[in-house]
Parts: sequence; structure tokens; C-alpha cells
Amino acid sequence: MLERIAGLENELRDVEMRLGDPAVQSDPRRLAELGRRHKQLSEIVATGRRLRSVRDDLDEARRMHGAADAAERAELREMIDELETAAEAAAEELRVLLLPPDPNEGRNVIVEIRGAAGGEEANLFARDLFVMYQAFARRQRWRLEPLAASPSDLGGYTEVSGLISGDQAWTRMKHEAGTHRVQRVPVTESQGRVHTSSATVSVLPEAEEVDVRIDDAELQVDVFRSSGPGGQSVNTTDSAVRITHLPSGLVVAMQDEKSQLQNKQKALRVLRSRLLQAEQDRASAEQSAMRRGQVGGGDRSEKIRTYNMKENRVTDHRIGVTLYKLDRVLAGELDELSDALVQDEQRALLAVGDA
Repeated sequence: MLERIAGLENELRDVEMRLGDPAVQSDPRRLAELGRRHKQLSEIVATGRRLRSVRDDLDEARRMHGAADAAERAELREMIDELETAAEAAAEELRVLLLPPDPNEGRNVIVEIRGAAGGEEANLFARDLFVMYQAFARRQRWRLEPLAASPSDLGGYTEVSGLISGDQAWTRMKHEAGTHRVQRVPVTESQGRVHTSSATVSVLPEAEEVDVRIDDAELQVDVFRSSGPGGQSVNTTDSAVRITHLPSGLVVAMQDEKSQLQNKQKALRVLRSRLLQAEQDRASAEQSAMRRGQVGGGDRSEKIRTYNMKENRVTDHRIGVTLYKLDRVLAGELDELSDALVQDEQRALLAVGDA
């Protein structure tokens, strides 16, 4: 691995020089790409240098141990043990950092949650998931900006979305995409029977304007009056916006802002992200079936997690982890599940690399 670091150190210096090039600074797409690569390389090179330093210290300690007298050997043996542990940890960290980078690493994410099977109870669960992600975002020092919400009759959401900005937002949140299932007694259940309902979570990498260029001629923009639950008017002007991307048929509607321009800008952000995701999905589909099997298909229709309220239990079916602290998970303490999912992905990718 250390042999690769020398080449990456040269690449880092090259990237730093190009970041100072006026031609690059005037090209938003290239500047964004180089900025992401600079962040990746900086972390890899720093870890590689740390590993190199620890191994040098270890070689020196072993040399001293071989020439030391009996009184010094015990102290040097302890030092060698500590350095060996530090070297193993740094080497493992470097192996993970040298994995092929996720093309969406460093991006913000758009999270879309929809009530699925279970009627009004599914909509209430969609609200619970959105609140959970709001709390998780606060714990991670991320910013969650609500984008759109369609309230249901009992206070849930038929659909709700938000933009999460912050370090490692994509790395952690991408594992939340899929079908989430809840088992509990609904508020509408008079007999106290446990029902099962579900909500779906979509996680999209936020696309910048330079990532997806949209021709205005490809858009059909309709405006209409915003409305609340039951159709009651909450706005006296036609501020809501519906954008249809004619080539793909994708439709995005926004009505939460008072300004038609603000709603249009939000709708375009979501549309660009959906188009980017669609393009990435097409690219992924072209990869070999063997590789998809090795790292997982990521099918969003799969039931990824079950939340059992009666037993205060949450189970992530992909990694076989069950926690009996559902109340704390719903309060945003997703760290244990999130860490396990990130580590599971890293192990799968390392296994592919070693195969």
C-alpha cells in the first residue's frame, strides 16, 4: 500500500496546482470534481504518512530491542506491542481509504419519505421517520432543510422530503434507502391489535447545476394554488409549481414556499437530483451481475428494517443486527446501525478487492 502512496502524493500536489489555475476556477464542474478529489487524496496521504512513520518507529524499536540489555527489553517490548497495534490500525484504515471512491462521496442528499402499505398508519410512520432523520442530522451536526410535505388527515405525511447537508451525509444516509416496516397498534385500532404498515425512503445525491444541465425547452412548468389537507386554500396566489421533464416524464411539484420562484428553484433541485440518480442507475445496470451480487443490489423495494414498538425492538435485515432500544433510535440515535452498515459495505468491497 505504501508504494501507492508515493504516486498519490504526486497526484495530490498536481491537484493542488490545478485548483489554483484560473481556468479551473472558472469551470464550476471541474472545480467541484477537483475539490472532492483533493479531500479524498488528503485523507489517504495523511494516513499513509502516519503508517510510514509508525512502521519506521517500529523498525527502530525492534533494532533497539535486539541490542538492549535485559532491563531495557521489557520496556521496549511494551513499546513494540503498542506500535504493532498502531500499525495494524493505520494499515486497515488505509485499505478502506484506498477502496474505489463512491462517485457521490461528499455530496449532500435529498431524502424523500412516502407512506406505503397501511393507509393512514403508514403516513404517520412516514412522519416518525422524518422526525428520526431530523434528530439524527442534529447528532451528526448536519443541516436538514425541509423541501416539501403533503400532510395527511391525522397529522402524518403522505410524502415529505428534505435536503441534508454535511460531512458524510451521503456515506451514511444512502443506507437508509428502502422499505421500512413498523409493527404497532395504530391510533385508529380500537381492539388493541398490532398492525404492520410501511413507508419507503428514497435517498438521492444532490445534483449541482454543473452535473445535470436542463434545457428550458425540455420543461413544462405549471403553476397552481397551494392547498392544505382536504383542499383548503392556504395561499391566495398561484405560487405552487409543478415541473414536468418532458424527455424523461419525471414530475416534481413544490408548494411549501410563498414565492413561485422559490418553489420553482426547489423543484429544479429535486429534478436535477432525480435525473442524476437515474443516470447513475443506468450506469450501474451495465456493470456485471457478479459484481452486483458481491456488493449487494441496493434494491429500494426490499424491506430493509423492521420497527417493533411493543418489544422496543429494531432489526436491520441486511446485516442481521437487532437492538432493543427502538425509542432511542427513533429519537435519532442511529449511530450504532449506521456504523454497522458502513462497516458492512467496506467489508464487502474489501472482499471483492481481495477476490
